[in-house]
Amino acid sequence: MMSEMIIDTAKKVRQVVLYQMQAIPEELFDIQADSYNNTIRWNIGHMIYWMDTYMTLAFSKDSSIPASYASFFNSGTAPANWANTPPSKEELIQELSIQLNSLSELAPESLEVQLEAPLQFGPLTFNRAGELFNFALVHEGMHLAICNCLLKVIQGKQ
Repeated sequence: MMSEMIIDTAKKVRQVVLYQMQAIPEELFDIQADSYNNTIRWNIGHMIYWMDTYMTLAFSKDSSIPASYASFFNSGTAPANWANTPPSKEELIQELSIQLNSLSELAPESLEVQLEAPLQFGPLTFNRAGELFNFALVHEGMHLAICNCLLKVIQGKQ
């Protein structure tokens, strides 16, 4: 029952992300506000990149995103260092939607599975798929909040 609720929450969080990101005009996606390291486009792509990574690590799924996303959206990347054109808003929205469908396909019992080996991210250790997946939801919520803050700062400047 708890695993079903976690999956349901993941779907709802992603629906909120989709709804809010669709409402933002693309011309605001690449404005980097003072005191922010990244942009709305980067944060959306970062959510996609890391959800894909978490799903791959937690559930032994193959990556479903373009390989180029790592160079754009992995931790430590920044729009200032992009050498190529990043994915469009439409492409990002499509990837968010595809991942939402993948969340709907998760079996609740898959969250209880022990990882082959504990995963260490900085000071954090994850032993079960559900622990890592739950962290993915917190991570997504953090970046959604950053997008919302960025949008307010950007709109306040116009």
